[in-house]
Amino acid sequence: MTERYVLDLQEVDETQVSVVGGKGANLGGLSRIEDIRVPVGFCVTTDAFRRIMAEAPSIGDRLDELSRLDPDDREGIRTLGAQIRRTIEDIAVPADLAAAITRSLARLGEHAACAVRSSATAEDLPTASFAGQQDTYLNVMGPEEVLRHVSRCWASLFTERAVTYRRRNGIDHRTVHMAVVVQRMVFPEAAGILFTADPVTGNRKVATVDAGFGLGEALVSGLVNPDVFKVRDGEVVGRTIAAKQRAVQALPDGGTREVAIDSRRQELPALTDAQVVRLVGLGRRIEAHFGRPQDIEWCLGDDGFQIVQSRPITTLFPVPEVGDEENHVYLSVGHQQMMTDPMRPLGLSVWQLTAMAPMLTAGGRLFVDATRRLASPASRVGFLDVVGRGDPLIRDALETVLGRDGFVPSLPDAGPGGPPAGPSGASAVSVPIETDPAVVTELIERSQTSVAALRRDIRTKTGPALFDFLLEAFEEHKRVLGDPLSLQVIMAGMEATWWLNDKLWEWLDEKNAADTLTLSAPDNVTSEMGLALLDVADVIRPRPEVVAFLRGVEDEGFLDELAKIPGGTEARDAIVAYLDRYGMRCVGEIDITRPRWRERPTTLVPAILDNVRNFEPGAAGRRFEEGRQKARKKELDVLSRLRALPDGDRKADEAKRMIDRVRTFIGYREYPKYGIISRSFVYKQALLEEAERLVRADVLAEKEDVFYLTFPEFHDVVRSRQVDDRLIQRRKDAFRSYQALTPPRVLTSEGEAVTGAYRRDDAPAGALIGLPVSAGTVEGRARVILDIAQADLEPGDILVTAYTDPSWSPLFVGIAGLVTEVGGLMTHGAVIAREYGLPAVVGVEGATRLIRDGERIRVHGTDGYVEILP
Repeated sequence: MTERYVLDLQEVDETQVSVVGGKGANLGGLSRIEDIRVPVGFCVTTDAFRRIMAEAPSIGDRLDELSRLDPDDREGIRTLGAQIRRTIEDIAVPADLAAAITRSLARLGEHAACAVRSSATAEDLPTASFAGQQDTYLNVMGPEEVLRHVSRCWASLFTERAVTYRRRNGIDHRTVHMAVVVQRMVFPEAAGILFTADPVTGNRKVATVDAGFGLGEALVSGLVNPDVFKVRDGEVVGRTIAAKQRAVQALPDGGTREVAIDSRRQELPALTDAQVVRLVGLGRRIEAHFGRPQDIEWCLGDDGFQIVQSRPITTLFPVPEVGDEENHVYLSVGHQQMMTDPMRPLGLSVWQLTAMAPMLTAGGRLFVDATRRLASPASRVGFLDVVGRGDPLIRDALETVLGRDGFVPSLPDAGPGGPPAGPSGASAVSVPIETDPAVVTELIERSQTSVAALRRDIRTKTGPALFDFLLEAFEEHKRVLGDPLSLQVIMAGMEATWWLNDKLWEWLDEKNAADTLTLSAPDNVTSEMGLALLDVADVIRPRPEVVAFLRGVEDEGFLDELAKIPGGTEARDAIVAYLDRYGMRCVGEIDITRPRWRERPTTLVPAILDNVRNFEPGAAGRRFEEGRQKARKKELDVLSRLRALPDGDRKADEAKRMIDRVRTFIGYREYPKYGIISRSFVYKQALLEEAERLVRADVLAEKEDVFYLTFPEFHDVVRSRQVDDRLIQRRKDAFRSYQALTPPRVLTSEGEAVTGAYRRDDAPAGALIGLPVSAGTVEGRARVILDIAQADLEPGDILVTAYTDPSWSPLFVGIAGLVTEVGGLMTHGAVIAREYGLPAVVGVEGATRLIRDGERIRVHGTDGYVEILP
């Protein structure tokens, strides 16, 4: 029985996390790598912890209570956690367990100084490091003290920080168990941390070493600034030597203390360059063993380096897997599509199958490989121009990469030609086109006909035949998306916008003039969607019982209940009609797995109630007409001023042609996305019906499990009637971990997230710089909103959020300005902000963190910056 309670480190490896916890398993794995020295020791297993927990049945009730607490209830977590810890520490270690620990301790040396270290089963994992969440005790001496500190390690599973971390990562307290690692203490000259990938940039080729004198606790606790060395290809390529005034050292009778470092040593490096390079070499061996970049704690003594911990670096953004050793430059699709959240595998897979260009996945996001576009001088200039007009941060990041000698190969101009493509892969077709509204009408009718045929033909398809049909439907999807006429119209509107902004700035000193000239442009399905919700509010406003009912709505079946209330039938019909036209939309709509408004209509209720409260009847028609009149007035003003210039008639005639072109075509810019999402919802409904059949056949536990399969995997499950439940669970765990990652705009094959910068000095000190996308200046209360369903807006509020895809448009009618972290000149939020005349600045890095909800801010939509006001 005792073998289950104590295992020597040499007996375990990284496959035994459930037995010895993450730290113990990794240390066991480390001890098996040639030339890697690990301090000798043993593990008190999770069986011992479970036995201790069984000694106090009352803990179970407290764990239930702990699970019910809100993760933000710090006082409740602190109080309940302290009670559980006291209970565990008060349990006497059973005699046979104590004897097993003492016997193993004797093998380290009866009076050996030890490190007693927590090792939880949810710790040092690829998806959650739990670094520093549980406790470690250094220089513990004697069996009695070791046993006492083993109990303290068990109890540390319930520190406030550990409990909160588990709750935020969706980990059940009952599923986590605690092992304890006991090792012979190392008394080092220097210690620190080695990252085998740069933890700031993510570059996998650059290792970073932090080093200080004495025990590593001084660095981990932030007591001293470490020396920092950067190593690439076996060479120190950067070093910062800190003034190290303090160190942590072991006391002769146990415990540790802070000591002052002799002034003559303070600015000496803790390691020589040769030692740094040797340490990184050891780190590369450890990284190869575990198969991913590592965060490694090390000590240096008289007999060389010893490794005391290694865990995966969980904050690195993954790199797309392409299977070669060439250099690559990847662009984020999410930053162009205004959806930087992770997508589930089915969503990624369907988007890849229907996209116009090959797309790669990493970290639950989509990327395109821009290397060949950048490598050819013939395509590079046009590509950078198109990308830069949309998002200057992406262009600046690409220019940073291009400035590195040899990273992007240079192809001859005869290399891949064709027109430059945007980040999503669609080619930028620039062919003259007649300014005729009938062209837009024809394109919209084509799209509607295609969607209607899809709805009709998919009804009879089930089983494997459904998937064969969908593969054909995806080809039709791409044919519609790649319609040359559609691309011509989109580019005509965009190029006319750019022409007007450039020329009117040159001729009239007029910044972003196109912003006003595009107000209330016709045929914009996204701006119509926001105005249509004002019409819904007009139906509901005069019916107080309906308004009162909607204020209390929580259940998604509320539309059926609504009909039972006086006036409710008319209100329901208005909402249902809205859903018939726009119900396929939702936040993050490029991911087919996201719940649509049709599936979750409660999402719209806050926006409807805001419209009821904040607007008068007929607001939609008035707003559209006001925008149209402003655009017309601006047009007359611009043309009049141009005619007064030298060669004015020619300039006015050219401007008039471009104004007509932009007003005819710019609204259509939003329609292809509407068509894509309309088709995608049809796919989703058919796929979920297939998933429901699999649930009824006991193949799947729940229908949403198919979201964690790719389209081909789902197809295989339908054919074979078998599913790998472990695969689905791994995908769910991975998806949860991806939510904590921030996707970069530009990512290299070395793993470096390249951050662009705005090269401007025209904003006041302290202002937040972004991209001006909709002219005007507005001052108001900032409302930082990350979930559209939680929106509560008053007239004059300024919306601050991470990104806005078309689903946010219903909120735009009720705000005074817009600030987003992600976006470009032609992304959906920018287009709709201009349509509604909202001053807007997008691409403001960290806006939702730097601007606090309720603060007063001033948005300079013409010049592209935001001021936080006192």
